[in-house]
Amino acid sequence: QVQLVESGGGLVQAGGSLRLSCAASGGTFSSYVMGWFRQAPGKEREFVAGISWSGGSTIYADSVKGRFTISRDNAKNTVHLQMNSLKPEDTAVYFCNAGVTLWSMKPGDSWGQGTQVTVSS
Repeated sequence: QVQLVESGGGLVQAGGSLRLSCAASGGTFSSYVMGWFRQAPGKEREFVAGISWSGGSTIYADSVKGRFTISRDNAKNTVHLQMNSLKPEDTAVYFCNAGVTLWSMKPGDSWGQGTQVTVSS
């Protein structure tokens, strides 16, 4: 099973940007559909963005469309989430996930430990 480690979270003002990274090891990264999920305090974990194994297909939650961009580098076993025009409601712990089902936006079995993103107003 693939192991995932996220990085890049932090505190940013509303309107700012952050780039999250997820490094994978222990599996065949290029065969996994990858995704990002987030969980705010008191709320359920929700889908944010997903990317196909080749990077040719991406899907986003409506709340982040036009502001977030997911990408991957199969040569480096990494997936990224570029987050622009951040809003206070984007504050959450962001999790990387491997094995996402894109059409249903459901997660696979492999999760990272999460990285905190806090957006101040």
